[in-house]
Amino acid sequence: MAARRLQTYTSLWAMMPHDDSGETLPYDAICEMVAGAGYDGMAIDLGAGDVAQAREVRPHMERNGLTPLIVAFPKTIESLRETLIMAKDFGAPFVDVIGQVMPLSVDGMIPVIRKWIGMPIQFETHRNCITNDLYATLCLIDAVPEMRLCADLSHFVVDREFKLPLDHRDQGLIQRIIDRSDSFQGRVASRQQIQLQLDFPQHAKWVELFRGWWRDGLESWRARNDEGDCIFLCELGPPEYAMTGPDGREMSCRWDEALTIRSWVMEMWDEMERGYAPGEFSLFAFGGASGLHCCELADDLAMGAIVVPARAGILSAQGMVFADPVLDFMQALFLRGEELQSPV
Repeated sequence: MAARRLQTYTSLWAMMPHDDSGETLPYDAICEMVAGAGYDGMAIDLGAGDVAQAREVRPHMERNGLTPLIVAFPKTIESLRETLIMAKDFGAPFVDVIGQVMPLSVDGMIPVIRKWIGMPIQFETHRNCITNDLYATLCLIDAVPEMRLCADLSHFVVDREFKLPLDHRDQGLIQRIIDRSDSFQGRVASRQQIQLQLDFPQHAKWVELFRGWWRDGLESWRARNDEGDCIFLCELGPPEYAMTGPDGREMSCRWDEALTIRSWVMEMWDEMERGYAPGEFSLFAFGGASGLHCCELADDLAMGAIVVPARAGILSAQGMVFADPVLDFMQALFLRGEELQSPV
């Protein structure tokens, strides 16, 4: 059986320019830089660029072993077909669709989605497209069970103006999107800004939210797939996605931030491959003798926090009081060896 792999990508759009210097590198230098950083592929955005640009950058990607991912913005149902032919020729794993056919009602959207279904595509959750709105997208995936998503959750955070801490209902809605997604994109947003600097202290709560969602996404993908490639696209866009100062200069280095996101996601994947590190969790101590042993056990496991319930010594008894009554019946059955081969 083939193994599951995490494949990390960046975007050609995000590399033009790639940092706060404002310098746009030639295609050969971009591809060498991306491959040298360890990325497996690069997305080619046909909204920010065009087919001519895709064909021009292709040989540089091939020389550097980078797999192309085509991002399409079809304005008609029929126009996607040409992009699919090109994507197959390029060897793209799928086409990321940001559909510009946008009926006003969900009932109007459903036949559009169904006409595109059956092709190797994923619908990106993105503003100003058919998946613009979280609620409408949830209705779509309920109505069209075979519809697969590419989750860029930053757009929904701005769209719904989510407040922190996120309540259980909103978290459940996002989890439904995650569980229908076959690939993921890395960008941190807040309820007011589509793309935040990672190291600003005031952004830490949003960074933590997205890191949790990315972990949930990887776990969900792994639970649904015994083999294949999970693609994570670190896509930090240039201005006006990137915030700038009064001089128009970017306030952070997106190249470095994209590598930071990539390292976070790779660490998450590696942890899932080998199991979880106890030191990242709190030890929950209950039972009459828990207080005698929890500190030593937490120290041995490099765990920095211990949670002790108010009535730790009677927690199991409380559980029995509040649990629903259940009756279990068992009966022993003794058989000889040869009888075990026959149905009972």
